[in-house]
Amino acid sequence: MKKILVLCAIVILCLSGCTKSSSENVLNILNWSSYIPDEVIRNFEKETGIKVNYSTYSSNEELLAKVSASKEGTYDLIFPSDYMVDIMINRGLLEKMDTSKLKNVGNLKTQYLNNYYDVNNQYTLPFLVATTVIAYDTDAIDENITSYNDLLNSKYKNNIVVLDDQRTIIGMALLALGYDMNEVDDEKLEEAAQWILDLKPNIKAFDSDSPKTFLITKETSIAVLWNAEAAIAMEENPAIKTVYPKEGVAISIDNFAILKGAKHKDNVYQFIDYILRGDIMKEIIESYPYKNVNSETEKLLSDNYLNNNAANVPDYVIENGYFTKNIGEYVKSYDRIWAEIK
Repeated sequence: MKKILVLCAIVILCLSGCTKSSSENVLNILNWSSYIPDEVIRNFEKETGIKVNYSTYSSNEELLAKVSASKEGTYDLIFPSDYMVDIMINRGLLEKMDTSKLKNVGNLKTQYLNNYYDVNNQYTLPFLVATTVIAYDTDAIDENITSYNDLLNSKYKNNIVVLDDQRTIIGMALLALGYDMNEVDDEKLEEAAQWILDLKPNIKAFDSDSPKTFLITKETSIAVLWNAEAAIAMEENPAIKTVYPKEGVAISIDNFAILKGAKHKDNVYQFIDYILRGDIMKEIIESYPYKNVNSETEKLLSDNYLNNNAANVPDYVIENGYFTKNIGEYVKSYDRIWAEIK
């Protein structure tokens, strides 16, 4: 009888050990939609045996809402933009980054490190850089668009798709009016709200998931979208032209960040190090052509990418661009304006 009890105990311990091992051999990622190709995820799983559970969001505000509504440990790795990093650090939502566990961290270009939102990169590392652009179909639009204010032309009624992103679009209106895109003055914000309301008859859709589709299918002839989306649209239709508005553009650096209470941190570091490989980032960049931040990847990229001014954003555009910044409680004014507009 004792032998049977001992045997049962051994079996139970083995099973519990297997269950523990299985539960730890996963990685829960929350990322932007259309950001990492499925093939890259599948190949990581094959190389490491780690099962990736992958969820998406369409804006930084949606990311924050999902994280705030979830039990600690639900997600391990997220990709917040600059200002959202600032917010999440202040709320104690992020773990500090141990770069000693990343043999490929030296591949990152130094100009994208040590930014205002995370000095010394204590909590984050850059993944990709995006900028807003205006893209338009020259087969349908005769005018030369150079400014956000050009979009107010009544000829473009129901013919524009814009990002479904309150900070970016209200920021666009502020830039069009000659203000800082992080303005908190109530009177200037009301001017921005009215500017967007004046533009609204021309807006066919607010879409952050795939605004390029509206251009490619010719549902609209003009788009305010992220640079990679414009680059893909240009490949589909060479008549599409990309413009960096003279008022400046919004810059977004999206980052690797580990959520506080992450249950699979070792797996997180394996994944980040995998992505930081030059060849892997090349796969990502060629599928979703944002601005590359990896010096090893730079050596591998095709002329098609390097010569595409929508994908490989010129340095002067980034140098003269604007970060969306954490504006604290003033974000409530942006929330109110967005609710009125939408």
